[in-house]
Amino acid sequence: MYWLVALMSFAIVGLILAGLYLELRPVHARRVRPWFKPALATQLVVFVGAQIGLLLLGMNAAFAEEVVEVVAITEISTGMGLAIIGAGIPTGLSTIGAGIAVGPIGAASLAAITEKPETLGRTLIYLGLAEGIAIYGLVISILLLNRI
Repeated sequence: MYWLVALMSFAIVGLILAGLYLELRPVHARRVRPWFKPALATQLVVFVGAQIGLLLLGMNAAFAEEVVEVVAITEISTGMGLAIIGAGIPTGLSTIGAGIAVGPIGAASLAAITEKPETLGRTLIYLGLAEGIAIYGLVISILLLNRI
């Protein structure tokens, strides 16, 4: 299984190195694919190649493990399903609210920093408060899941 991790690590490192190379040497990038964004195309080829290698070489290793213990699958009742959905709703709604809050605050903070660079600290505090909304929803969901 270690070689699967190594293959995926190679894919990620390959993506990073190919992107850096093609961004720093745009002359070579034009020869690769003139009709497509070169860095994206090369990174896509490296990633898809690593994924195909993972599928071809790693399929047997992934499926060859034997199940040691067989756990009985219990059915989830309607009430339990609704409780789990209800526990996830605070995270979803708070994340949407944080996204709505961070957009205008981020735009306004960039404008304020452009005019007065010394306001960077205040604007970061405002952005942190807006992002804190999502964390509050996550905490509530965790507390609700502990009650189920």
